[in-house]
Amino acid sequence: MTFARRDIADPARAFAREWLVTNALGGFACGTLAQANTRRYHGLLVASLRPPVQRVVMVAKLEVLARYRGETFELGCNEFADGTIAPRGFERLQSYADDIGAPLWTYACGDALLEQRVWMAQGRNTTYVTLHLREAVEAMDLELRPLCTYRDYHAHTRGGWSLDVMTEERGCRVTAFPGAHPYRVQTDRGEFSSEPDWYWNFHHRSEAERGLDAHEDLFRPGTFRVRLEPGEQVTFIATAEADFEIPAVAFEREHKRRRALLRSAPDGAPQWVQRLTLAADQFIVRRSDAQGELQGMSVIAGYPWFSDWGRDTMIALPGLALATGRHAEAAAILRTFAGHVSEGMLPNRFPDGGEAAEYNTVDATLWMFHAVSAYLDATGDRALLRDLYPALREIIEWHRRGTRYGIRVDARDGLLFAGEAGVQLTWMDAKVGDWVVTPRTGKAVEINALWHFALSRMALWARGLNDQSAARSYTAAAGQAAASFASSFWYPAGGYLYDVIDGPDGVTDGDRQVDPSVRPNQIFAVSLGSELLDAARARAVVEVCARELLTPVGLRSLSPRDSRYAPRYLGDPRARDGAYHQGTVWSWLLGPFALAHHRVYGNAKHALALLEGLASHLDEGCSGTISEIMDGSPPHAPRGCFAQAWSVAETLRAYHTLNAQRAHSAATRVVGG
Repeated sequence: MTFARRDIADPARAFAREWLVTNALGGFACGTLAQANTRRYHGLLVASLRPPVQRVVMVAKLEVLARYRGETFELGCNEFADGTIAPRGFERLQSYADDIGAPLWTYACGDALLEQRVWMAQGRNTTYVTLHLREAVEAMDLELRPLCTYRDYHAHTRGGWSLDVMTEERGCRVTAFPGAHPYRVQTDRGEFSSEPDWYWNFHHRSEAERGLDAHEDLFRPGTFRVRLEPGEQVTFIATAEADFEIPAVAFEREHKRRRALLRSAPDGAPQWVQRLTLAADQFIVRRSDAQGELQGMSVIAGYPWFSDWGRDTMIALPGLALATGRHAEAAAILRTFAGHVSEGMLPNRFPDGGEAAEYNTVDATLWMFHAVSAYLDATGDRALLRDLYPALREIIEWHRRGTRYGIRVDARDGLLFAGEAGVQLTWMDAKVGDWVVTPRTGKAVEINALWHFALSRMALWARGLNDQSAARSYTAAAGQAAASFASSFWYPAGGYLYDVIDGPDGVTDGDRQVDPSVRPNQIFAVSLGSELLDAARARAVVEVCARELLTPVGLRSLSPRDSRYAPRYLGDPRARDGAYHQGTVWSWLLGPFALAHHRVYGNAKHALALLEGLASHLDEGCSGTISEIMDGSPPHAPRGCFAQAWSVAETLRAYHTLNAQRAHSAATRVVGG
């Protein structure tokens, strides 16, 4: 994908559009098309020291100065605390391209064209930046100035401290302070001069918009100087590793790997689906054990600030790994998380600092049954089922007798209750201090749709593994849950499903408390396909979601008719958390909605068309991927994480499922005709 010049020469557009490359360890490089860092998370080398967490910004950016035919061209860009934008290299951009998932800038320096490309080595904390003098009539002299730091990626650096710089061949080794992980910056040709200095008061406008500290200082260890003849190139390397591959070999290996990934896209898939296939690769990562050895697989929930979360991993696994044919990685992810089951629960998240896993979630564990089911449908791998079955049985039993945070089955109706004061356990988890923005203690609609799905699948798997007593028990429990769901969650006056019942919040309806808010969680009672609702009610659920929640880029989290509706996700952390689930659009929900739409209308072509609303979004936030959220009201500006795993995954999963349905229907018509 190549951007128009108006998208890269205008500062407002060039600062708003971002790029991302990753290394399968949780490390990454990202920035803006203008090459000005607007977030604390932007950096050329953000290394993961305990994959996929403990991420450290080491090299924030690379400033490039070119001298050609007597003229000097500054190709970088920075915004400073006083509002100054300098230099303005983006004004010399001829083009920017998302080249098979790798950013490629082409600068016009007089009549010369200089290309700059960024990529990372898979499984290595190493970033490469290649500068190629594609067209010129004489040589070009380049100066490359890396701007460095050493900090947690959630923090900022204020300068004046002394980083140790040890000059090496064509570069240097930087040790920020005693005990810090050393890293190196070097080039594959040219000379390096040690010129340590601090650059002051960079401004990160995205942090300022979030009401956070927005200023940073960066350290220049020195300057690289190289002369390029027409057609020649130089590669800058930033690495936290002891060694690295030579650039040409590394690039060919990575380019070949990405071309192979594209082969998993269906024949004839549109370009936006191919781009999402590459985007899916960015979230699948290795996970290290307590000793730092790479032992398992996981999923980064979102870039630039999330680590791996259990809920996001289980929701995203079918789309990221199964739709793209990565069955071995899917199995490894399931095994990794099964090894962390505690009291019948999957971790909600693994903290960035490597601390003990947190288990404050009810839905992550239930989504695991959906992920296992999707894996078995795709592979028929009964061996993995046999290995996971004891953990799955344990999960069900813990939920029946009760586990953390009040999670337990209500014996009277077989439905799952969850929650206690001050704790958010579902995906609608915004909380500011003691203010729980969206309280959902009780029996939440999607939790019980997932609970019924888990029981139904366990009955099926138990029969297949000849665990007949358990199969009968699961069948009976699923039946009870289904009957109770149909009678308890239906809101006759509204013609849709309550969001939560039997909790301490909401309104009184007869002898129970209910929350009649029009929210998207009810769509899972249809999209999961476990026949919880009759045809009329399933259609009614889809219709109310289409009427009040559907946008071209996802479902709103609350109907605009609700007095609490927040049309924009803006302001300081309190304001944003207050809007997070009060109307903000969630793009990951578009896939389940399209699948639910197909279930009730049977028109795969129509359902596929609904997904196409995200195609243009791939060029309005972070190039080639899907944002976490968008504003509830038009034009639905992208917000939150600029690359979200379940947003990409659920769109891909729905596309693959619906495309297969469309192909099957077409083949059936041909045979029947």
